[in-house]
Amino acid sequence: MILQVENLSKTFRTEEVETVALDNVSFEVEEGDFVAIMGPSGCGKSTLLNILGLLDNPTSGSYKLFGKEVANLRENERTQMRKGNIGFVFQSFNLIEERTVFGNVELPLIYAGVKKEERRKRVDAMLKRVNMGHRVKHFPQQLSGGQQQRIAIARAVIAAPKLILADEPTGNLDSKNGLEVIRMLTELNREGTTIIMVTHSQHDASFAHSTINLFDGRIATDVKSYL
Repeated sequence: MILQVENLSKTFRTEEVETVALDNVSFEVEEGDFVAIMGPSGCGKSTLLNILGLLDNPTSGSYKLFGKEVANLRENERTQMRKGNIGFVFQSFNLIEERTVFGNVELPLIYAGVKKEERRKRVDAMLKRVNMGHRVKHFPQQLSGGQQQRIAIARAVIAAPKLILADEPTGNLDSKNGLEVIRMLTELNREGTTIIMVTHSQHDASFAHSTINLFDGRIATDVKSYL
């Protein structure tokens, strides 16, 4: 079991307003799953992904990741738990403008303490895999949106995480580049990487093994769709 959430809730409070973003959400994700999370804007999708990615804690409920309870970890403990275990792919790419393509993809390996020569070999191999070996010295602003997302995926998987969390990974791409990104994620999943993807696209969700539909912070349906 990769992760298990039970009665997970998240409430945001200000002096005047209390907003329930997640309301008693429960589900499990097995190793090797490809899960799509869908729902209208404001239904809690991004909040859920932030909690699953250990970027935030729930207000209440249980979250077990790789068998360990992580719902109440301190920030530094969440950071340590993320390293080497979770890779992120964002709609806005989140590449570092001041670093080259090579430098962006290399970053997780630096954090992991991988030696320089080994980093070079692994980054070169990864960039060839995503057909970006010819762009090693370019900077993000010199790339198209589709190329930037390929680099973002390369960075997410370079340290071989067990889990990839993708937040609208095709949201800023045209249909051709979007399909290419989904195919890359599907290939990674076939090789054993577990993927949880937030998407508005029914087409993108059709590549997943199962779909969780959120509505007003609750799970409306949890549909297995193995083909």
